[in-house]
Amino acid sequence: MIQTKSNLVIGVDGGGSNCRLALDAGGRLYEVKCGSANVSTDLHGALTTLRNGLESLAQSAGLTLDDLRHARAYLGLAGVVSPAIADAVVKALPIENAVVEDDRIAAVVGALGQDDGAIIGIGTGSFLARRSAGQIDLIGGWGFVLGDEASGADLGRNLLTRALHAADGLTPGSPLTSEILDEMNGPAGIVGFAATARPVDFAGFAPRIVASAQNGDAIAETLMREGAEYILSGLDRLGWQQDERLCLIGGLAQHYRAFLPTRVAAALSDPDDTALAGALALARRLPETGGAP
Repeated sequence: MIQTKSNLVIGVDGGGSNCRLALDAGGRLYEVKCGSANVSTDLHGALTTLRNGLESLAQSAGLTLDDLRHARAYLGLAGVVSPAIADAVVKALPIENAVVEDDRIAAVVGALGQDDGAIIGIGTGSFLARRSAGQIDLIGGWGFVLGDEASGADLGRNLLTRALHAADGLTPGSPLTSEILDEMNGPAGIVGFAATARPVDFAGFAPRIVASAQNGDAIAETLMREGAEYILSGLDRLGWQQDERLCLIGGLAQHYRAFLPTRVAAALSDPDDTALAGALALARRLPETGGAP
């Protein structure tokens, strides 16, 4: 049992596929992993995930959930696109000193540390970022319905669209689209799946798209190239320069390396740390009596 509760620090990295929570209790670190925490696509589900995750985190450290009430907490969550959403999450949390922002900030801090540079974040969702002279400029992160280009969810959706186009005879298919049509019992099955599918469900097709592209499937290669084009256009808009750091983060990002021009691929470097580490770093900057740093 930890006797001192005043020095507790909590970091949360909540993404569309899973949520990771960490507790720094006087230098001892505890971590737990739970389900999706996208507060834009499913606020109620995300709040349930967060509450359950915090309870598990407390238990792992020999604490109660109430012991975390005065902890300094920073939560980087997918889908925080407005102050209203952030406020709703803060009010629902059993923590009095919490800051909630979208998950991109923690990812930048974790990956770059104190350095300037750019981030290509591609997982279930997507975003790009550049930090210059301490200022962070962000692109994307607007969610599956209107954005998340090049992401796993976007790739999966586009694959199903290409399969329907092939079934309609609008465009040539490929071995991958034929497999999808067979497995899902034709266009009706695809439409039925899409009617209730979440971003993480669409992203479930991403590993097959990557593998098929590596094996020369024409449709899969096209999807990956289109994603790479979006990434390049974003880096151009951000003003990234070749002499700056460039990090790939997220479960899918590394698979775009082969589709990026040599000048960009040559600049890639490993991130310093994870978005969860970034969230912890931001939590440690919070004053003990609450409020943002």
